[in-house]
Amino acid sequence: MRQSEDLKYNSFPLQLQVSFEKVYLFYKKYVRNKKHPYHKSAKFLVEYLDNYPELINGFTDEALLLKYKDQIDLLLEGLFPEILTNNEIKAASIPFSFTSFKFSNRFKNIIQNAGEDYKFIIRNFHENELYIHGCVMILSYCYGYNIDLKRPFFFDIPDKELGVTKHFRVALNGDFSDIIPTENAPKITDEDYKLLLDNYDNIDVWKEKFPPNSYIFKGFVLVNLFDVTPDEILSSLTRNLLKQDDNLIADVRENLSVFYNIKDLKLGFSILDTVNMKFCDAKIRKSDSLIINNQAVIDCENYFCTDVLNSVFNKNEIVTISDVEKYGRLTRKNDFYKDLKANGIGSVILIPIRVTNGNDLALLEIASQRPYELNSINQNKLKDIIPVFKAALKRSSEDHKNILEATIQENYTSIHPTVKWRFIEAAEKYYRDGFKGVENRKLDEIVFENVYPLYGQSDIKGSSFARNIAIKNDLVVQLNLAVDVLNDACKVEKLPIYEELMFRVKDYLQKVKNGLHAGDEVGILDFLKSEIYPVFEHIKSINAALKKSVEVYMNRLDPNLHVVYEERKAYEQSVTKLNQKLADYLDKKQEEAQEMFPHYFERYKTDGVEHNMYIGQSLVKNKNFNPLYLQNLRLWQLKVMVEMENIANQLNKTNETNLEIASLILVHSNPLSIKFRMDEKQFDVDGAYNIRYEIIKKRIDKAHILGTKERLTVPGKIAIIYSQDKDANEYLMYIKYLQSKNYLGEIENLELEDFQGVSGLKALRIEVVYRKNFQEKSTLTIDQLIQDLKAN
Repeated sequence: MRQSEDLKYNSFPLQLQVSFEKVYLFYKKYVRNKKHPYHKSAKFLVEYLDNYPELINGFTDEALLLKYKDQIDLLLEGLFPEILTNNEIKAASIPFSFTSFKFSNRFKNIIQNAGEDYKFIIRNFHENELYIHGCVMILSYCYGYNIDLKRPFFFDIPDKELGVTKHFRVALNGDFSDIIPTENAPKITDEDYKLLLDNYDNIDVWKEKFPPNSYIFKGFVLVNLFDVTPDEILSSLTRNLLKQDDNLIADVRENLSVFYNIKDLKLGFSILDTVNMKFCDAKIRKSDSLIINNQAVIDCENYFCTDVLNSVFNKNEIVTISDVEKYGRLTRKNDFYKDLKANGIGSVILIPIRVTNGNDLALLEIASQRPYELNSINQNKLKDIIPVFKAALKRSSEDHKNILEATIQENYTSIHPTVKWRFIEAAEKYYRDGFKGVENRKLDEIVFENVYPLYGQSDIKGSSFARNIAIKNDLVVQLNLAVDVLNDACKVEKLPIYEELMFRVKDYLQKVKNGLHAGDEVGILDFLKSEIYPVFEHIKSINAALKKSVEVYMNRLDPNLHVVYEERKAYEQSVTKLNQKLADYLDKKQEEAQEMFPHYFERYKTDGVEHNMYIGQSLVKNKNFNPLYLQNLRLWQLKVMVEMENIANQLNKTNETNLEIASLILVHSNPLSIKFRMDEKQFDVDGAYNIRYEIIKKRIDKAHILGTKERLTVPGKIAIIYSQDKDANEYLMYIKYLQSKNYLGEIENLELEDFQGVSGLKALRIEVVYRKNFQEKSTLTIDQLIQDLKAN
């Protein structure tokens, strides 16, 4: 007999009374039916048990379970058929305490391997939850209130022989039990029921309505366990591979050790860059390999045999060597065999995984000390695991690529052609100082003084809100599809677990409809992958119609992201298309603007496009700067931003998602200095006073009009922010000129609210004239601008 808790609960709504009355009555109904196959055995059992009324009437003294062990075994023999005892994991138990008194042989073996000190403990199940589950059972048995509180129960049972923990899902059969109210049981009303529905977490309310020991549980339950260790291992593998911490290899090795029931299983891997497959040299980038020891480069043709070489590197197929000694004899003890032998490996599975479309190849090694313990048959168990490794290795490869990119960015940068001459001068001086033997030589600081900044932004309005709505709508579609599959399954196979899963999916669905919060999407997708998809695999196998239902769900998922990616895709594609159109147009026009006078230019794509420009004498060599070039660039910038507004407006006619941009220009009339930051590898303004300009740039798009809650930047208008009236007068000339060309409409003169560290800003806000059929060829050219400026 095994138990988890004592039969006598001091704080539990049910008095647990063992009784076999329902089994007794089951047999009794066949006593008078002499033609029934159960007649003889039923007559014998009924007459036999009439001598033991305690077994029928019930008892609470657990010592009687031992006293009447032979009688109980005989009575329950029909529930534990000998033919199934080595297959089924079944026990007769007292619910909630999980005191068990009869086991199938397989269950006995599991318990023996768990050790004497093991007690049944439900995973993630607390004392208050146990009490409430007892109350919910009472509501169903005694009052007809069927509350769906079903959730999967799991036992994690150690196997000390293998040194692993196995995982079992619990299924309870309560057909042989009943619940009876005592005189102390309060009557439950509809009002009580509604109160309980709103107070799941308030244990005091439940104890008030269902005082301890106020009801009697009479009977027993059948406990059936189902080994879900492979599913749990797959989930655990996924979690371990995603977190990718320092214990990754050890954690994955433990997972696979349980998966293969090999206590001392070994695991290794290498990520190789197969640079030249013709000569098959493989550079080992990251190695925790069992077989490749401290080697920078492998000559694959001489290291591996032809079969391994062809299967692993060319075909990317799994190779299993079930007997390393036999492999050694067949390959005349090649270098690969020698490394296997040196590492004490008797059998090994090599799993090549093509990480990307490039040269990366991951080689996963699973090994045992004993020959034939790993073989071509059990290699097939890896079919469900390899996709997890592929996903993790893809992520690892991307992380590695990002690290390389970060390293490149840390030490190098792309230099704008306008200022490249200054970097060449600094490098030449650094070289000369080395040639002269100068100690502690340093690269010169790159500073450009007295340059005029120009900043512009075309921002997609409401992008975060629109993106969240798209994510929400896609999740609603995906969850509804999951409900459809489970609903179809319920019609064919009436399993309570389907209803429980459907309840949880619908719960997620309602939460999504009520509003998406940080982490919700990740949590939902993890739930679907770990708990719904394994069930879908079973549902597919039931019949063709359910297989089709699952396929309908799977076909709606994006093949790469494995989520419904429809509205979000449409939105992202629209944003990408708009960003690309705006960026391409700005880049093209910028090439023309460089011809007017060289200047520094940089552009960024976010949810929209923003750009910085600097112009001045210090930026150029062998050219003379004139303020006319600054005026020309300011007019050019305003003109181009109006044209970009028209491009966005034109694109909305064909985009799946309607996107509007709001544009602004920041005017800074005083020259400033910019300095190349070696630590950041980019230009930044230099000097405390000039920092104010950067602060304004970062905050200006959130500015409000003075005395209102209205944002300055709105679709359909361009905002020009300034602090000095002379700048406004200059831009009013440009605006008047562009009005004459039917580029701009009405003007607003506005004052802005002060914000942190900045005050006294004003703005001109001008209406954009949208052309019905905007075409680049109909825009003002650089030559026209120059001619018109000279004329004025």
